[in-house]
Order: sequence, then structure tokens, then C-alpha cells
Amino acid sequence: MKLTDHRDIDADRATVWAALFDPEVLKACVPGAQEMTGNVDEGYDAVVIQKVGPVKATFKGRVEIGDIVEMESCTITGEGKGGAAGFARGGARVRLSDGEAGGTRLDYDVDAKVGGKLAQLGSRLIDGFAKKMADQFFENFKTVVEGPAEDEAGIIGDAPAASVDADSAVREKRSWLRARLGRD
Repeated sequence: MKLTDHRDIDADRATVWAALFDPEVLKACVPGAQEMTGNVDEGYDAVVIQKVGPVKATFKGRVEIGDIVEMESCTITGEGKGGAAGFARGGARVRLSDGEAGGTRLDYDVDAKVGGKLAQLGSRLIDGFAKKMADQFFENFKTVVEGPAEDEAGIIGDAPAASVDADSAVREKRSWLRARLGRD
């Protein structure tokens, strides 16, 4: 499965670049991530729980970042083994460029492969799942890096409790990221 897309992120390139290498940011962005430890030089170890169709598995694997061109591009590759469920492997070529109004455009090309029981589910289901995972990762990344929007300063209207809790969690993550990157 191959996927090409982009996100326009309302943050400067240095902030986006730093976030790409932060294991806590990566953990917050990978759907189903339970653990993410390590660093860019040695790689990251990850534990991710995912359900693909009828198959639910805990994947233990490794994420590495290479082909680094400072503040411009890198390649994120990963492979995880889910026991009897099989394996998943993939990568994303990420490129940063100046976006509109001082923001950053993040372009990405994703390639993913699966094997074992997962491969038996059919390419249509797997391709849809892989696209959803990539989209969700980069949308989560954008949300965490951007920080709260102007209208999120206060709760407006009669938002349901679950929505308020989710908004609060997102604001906490964004505040944490800004503090971690020294951008209060």
C-alpha cells in the first residue's frame, strides 16, 4: 500500500522538526501506542495494540529515523511483530517546507506491508486500514504540534462531557509539547 499526502501545520519548521524526533510526541500520535522509548540515534522501541478486522494483536517493534537532512526531510521506518497475527512493516518519507502564514507544510509518502494472518484479510481491508493509520498519525501529529486554537481558549456552548474531556486532553498534550520544546 502506498499513500502520498500532506498536512499544513500552524507551527514553525523548528517546532515541527523537533517534534518528529520526540518519543513522547510519537507515542501520542501513533494510534494504539502503549510504549515508545529510545532516541533518534539508536532507534525507538514501541508496543502498539491494534485491531484489524477480526484480528487484534500486540505488536512489538522498532522505529528508526534515517536519511536525515536537517530541518528538511527524513525517513521513518518501522517493523512490528504481532505473534500469530503476523507482522507489519512500513516507512514514511517526510519532507518539510515553508507553509502559508509562517506555518510548515509536511509532505509524506507512506509504504506499508503486512504478512501472516493479517495478509489473509485481503488487500482491500489492509489498504484501508493502513491509510487510516497513516492519516490518523499525521492528523494527531498536526493536532499535538499546533497547540490550542484561538477558539479553544474556553469551552463554548453545551459540549457533551466526553467532548470536553477529549478537548481538555488535547490541550494538555499541546501545553506539554510547548513546554518540552521550550516554547511557552
